[in-house]
Amino acid sequence: MKKVLIIGATGTIGGAVRQTLLNDTDNQLTLFARSASRLNTSDRETVLAGDVTKDSDLDKAIAGQDAVFVALSGNLGQFAKKIVAAMDRNNVSRLLFITSMGIYDEIPASVGASGNLSSNSMLRSYREAADVVEDSDLNYTVIRPGWFTNGPVDYEITKKGEPFGGHDVSISSIADFVKNAIADDSYYSHDSVGLNTK
Repeated sequence: MKKVLIIGATGTIGGAVRQTLLNDTDNQLTLFARSASRLNTSDRETVLAGDVTKDSDLDKAIAGQDAVFVALSGNLGQFAKKIVAAMDRNNVSRLLFITSMGIYDEIPASVGASGNLSSNSMLRSYREAADVVEDSDLNYTVIRPGWFTNGPVDYEITKKGEPFGGHDVSISSIADFVKNAIADDSYYSHDSVGLNTK
């Protein structure tokens, strides 16, 4: 059993990871969200309402955790700096952070190169966050999914520096990868991985 913090627990990916961990593991979950009152919890969950830009909120959430999973939108570079610093302060090392495909211009023309950072400035904050995480001393895995779809667990993994393999990936596939990465601290440790449907 591990203690896992989900930052962004009310979002699509945070919710899917939460449900997968409840169904497939005996992990104890802490759900961190701005509007935590929307969450109905099980006896294996604790809910914390908080602001990811407030050190005191993050310290309260991160202390004592075995792993931190982050699925946020917005000013991700700033959020990543705050989360990395809080993890360092609280001696928690395992970080799984959702960004986006295209942040390294790794999408080939056959998949749709317009989704790359050089063509899409919307990805700038995702790249900033990835840079912060990769520059940290944490045991991180940066996760770069394709466009979210519904569907079964069915995905391939590409590493940083390899061409991205496809346009889409199911939400359940992302949650499955996160479950595996939480179970094994060495699973794609210190790596940035792309996830797409096989």
